Amino acid sequence: MFGYVTASFQELTKEQKERYSAVYCGICRRIRVQTSSMARLGLRYDMAFLALLLMSLYEPEEETGRGACHLHPISRRPWLDNEFVRYAADMNVVLAYYSCLDNWRDDGKHSAKLMAGIMEKGMAAIEERYPRQCTAIRECLESLSQLEKENCPNPDEPAGAFGRLMGELLVYREDLWASTLRQMGFWLGRFIYLLDAEQDYDRDCRRDHYNPYRAMGEGKNPEKWREYLVLAMARCTECFERLPLVQDKALLDNILYSGVWTGGRRKKKEEGPHNG
Repeated sequence: MFGYVTASFQELTKEQKERYSAVYCGICRRIRVQTSSMARLGLRYDMAFLALLLMSLYEPEEETGRGACHLHPISRRPWLDNEFVRYAADMNVVLAYYSCLDNWRDDGKHSAKLMAGIMEKGMAAIEERYPRQCTAIRECLESLSQLEKENCPNPDEPAGAFGRLMGELLVYREDLWASTLRQMGFWLGRFIYLLDAEQDYDRDCRRDHYNPYRAMGEGKNPEKWREYLVLAMARCTECFERLPLVQDKALLDNILYSGVWTGGRRKKKEEGPHNG
């Protein structure tokens, strides 16, 4: 379920592209430091959104620099670092770890099993830093897995499970903004899950895998599915607009009002991990 919450790059200004890339490279850099170089293969731009959202809300001090890396050894790329970039790096590892386990369980991908083993080495330290988030992620994914095993015919239930996961992910600390962030994350998670189901419908039918729309037994109905997505994103952005965001607001607007709607088409074109 990675790869949907990204910017519409063609609509970004040069400055916004540089800012977005610096946050992305900062997360990549922190994954290498906090977990391992190989764990960076699970990086997605979705986590740049998480970092930018929390940075805009809390406006922390930022450390910046430029450097080359094993993935980009020639050009020195700008990077940005702060506590929310580090948080996004840890959350990316946790989600990528469980995604790999899911791919190994469902499709028998040995590469996914190998990647899960690599990321597992850093999981204990991340769980110690963020016990609430890690517990919520694990429990929500267990609930989601059970619903899928039961071939749940109601899309609201699995989408709600993933929504609760995202709600806890967006809440960095329990404070004045926690309730709004939790609601925003819930609706964003529902959107991601239902969009993923729409994108994977034909493949899931071919492979005889669970898909909430397939379990409904109504056949393919993109127009009805789109209504679910519009409602979920409308609720998400309603919460988003209640937050006192100024820094990077235009970039965040691009992601939520434009990028998420083209993310599915981009994701279908991807082959393998999106590296940073």
